[in-house]
Amino acid sequence: MENSVKIKVGLASCGIAAGGLDVFEKVENFLKDKEIEAELMNTGCMGMCYAEVLMEIDDEEFGNTMYGYLNADDIDDILHAHFIKKQPLKDKIVYSDKLGGDEGEILEFQTRIVLRNCGVIDPESIDEYIERGGYKAIEKVLKEKSPIQVIEEIKNSGLRGRGGGGFPTGIKWELTYQETSDKKYIICNADEGDPGAFMDRSVLESDPHSVLEGMLIAAYAVGSDEGYIYCRAEYPLAVKRLRIAIDKARKRGFIGKNILGSNFDFDLTVYEGAGAFVCGEETALIASIEGKRGMPRIRPPYPAQAGLWGKPTNNNNVETYANVAWIIRNGATKYAEFGTEKSKGTKVFALTGKIKNGGLVEVPMGMTLREVIFKVGGGILNDKKFKAVQLGGPSGGCIPESLLDTPVDYDSLVKSGAIMGSGGMVVMDETTCMVDMARFFLNFTQDESCGKCTFCRIGTKRMLEILNRICDGKGEPGDIELLEELSVKIKKGSLCGLGQTAPNPVLTTIKYFRNEYEAHINDKTCPAGVCKALIKYVIDEEKCIGCGACKRACPVDAISGEKKELHTIDQDVCIKCGACMTACKFDAVKKM
Repeated sequence: MENSVKIKVGLASCGIAAGGLDVFEKVENFLKDKEIEAELMNTGCMGMCYAEVLMEIDDEEFGNTMYGYLNADDIDDILHAHFIKKQPLKDKIVYSDKLGGDEGEILEFQTRIVLRNCGVIDPESIDEYIERGGYKAIEKVLKEKSPIQVIEEIKNSGLRGRGGGGFPTGIKWELTYQETSDKKYIICNADEGDPGAFMDRSVLESDPHSVLEGMLIAAYAVGSDEGYIYCRAEYPLAVKRLRIAIDKARKRGFIGKNILGSNFDFDLTVYEGAGAFVCGEETALIASIEGKRGMPRIRPPYPAQAGLWGKPTNNNNVETYANVAWIIRNGATKYAEFGTEKSKGTKVFALTGKIKNGGLVEVPMGMTLREVIFKVGGGILNDKKFKAVQLGGPSGGCIPESLLDTPVDYDSLVKSGAIMGSGGMVVMDETTCMVDMARFFLNFTQDESCGKCTFCRIGTKRMLEILNRICDGKGEPGDIELLEELSVKIKKGSLCGLGQTAPNPVLTTIKYFRNEYEAHINDKTCPAGVCKALIKYVIDEEKCIGCGACKRACPVDAISGEKKELHTIDQDVCIKCGACMTACKFDAVKKM
């Protein structure tokens, strides 16, 4: 008989990094010592990464209770209160269907389709996936639908590619289906490389079977019998759980020959990428699988015509495939109820940066940026002032406060100068320097350029040199205009999306925060106080009591002064680390 008490500990990468393995062991020992009958299981990421480690207890007496912000030292007290004293520790509860909790509202704003099983099931258990309707969609497809009927269902749903481009998924499948070939391939692009993005990793770690089932349906629709999941090697847990899922699906007859008694054959291989950002571009990814250097090629022909080893190939990302089984089971009409006219369904975002509730959220398309950041994300960390949000990673743009009511959909974001991208959302507060932020993203794309295109290889290098000069206090009149001119040429002259979008962070920060560039160049000041060459630390003679705390904290002996007398900072020696300001308890050290 199944145990009526279940305890789940979040063991995706975020949970493990926060100490989840120690928490799991402590729970296991407590249950054994106290002889408590309960089923202990690990699960994936529920999205509330900021509250890790998370532990969920599901029992008849208190219902579903989730405890958060845990470490191993908390476990004995929590479990003793919950099971022995029958008085759950409410200050550790983040969500409960009976006892309340702070996170209930945040979850209510979300619509979980892609994340429907994340944090709910054991990602290494195929039985738990099946219990929640898993593999019913592929069974329905094989018994009731022709390939073209599947494609029409996906087209009618309005699902667009979630990897960044937003190309209609059904049309992409149709193009591959229409090609005549003795061999076709299916690829899942799990080469997630944007700084601040971890949507695909979390889905693969938490619900790998949903991606496999989506790929199976796509393979049936286009006529493929072989597929690859291209996952970067920096995601070892995702790779491990993918391989476990594939092995178990194969043993159950969902992968292999004559699937579910049909004439449909399909097999899968996990291919580990070496971490090149450019391999997120589909032709570079295909080259990498073929054993070549990951570099994009001219299109046409498109992969649907001539992709992997010259054969017709369909390539979608993790999130796109994770939507497919839900659409088949619930219908295109139901899926199309969410979102806007041209952007249907939901979108998963990774909220990072200066935000209180960092983690994963899934919201209907059309929700505004303000709602995502302040309602779902909880607002700005330490209640500082919002400044900007970076969307689309290095390929995207920085959106200012004046555009916070922009709906989150493909077309609206493009009009603002950003893009949806894969779903990274980096929030910045008043302490962020927008010139430095543009430099950060351009440094990333310049470093990740494969070097094939001259405009991308050399143009981004020249832009980065200008940004470095500006941040070092050596900016010159005309630098802004030169950055804009280079941006236009790089966008026009680059072969793939990396180069074509690399200038976006620079262009949007110039567009919306031009005053910061001008301050750096003309006034030799950094308004946010970030660029070291443009700031200095001074000691206020009226507040300094000569305690010597700043002097003791300085790592380079730049501060002089006798006890109980005014101290001073030698600007020629100071490395501007800020240790003196941190050490001062009297607010006497100022950053200028």
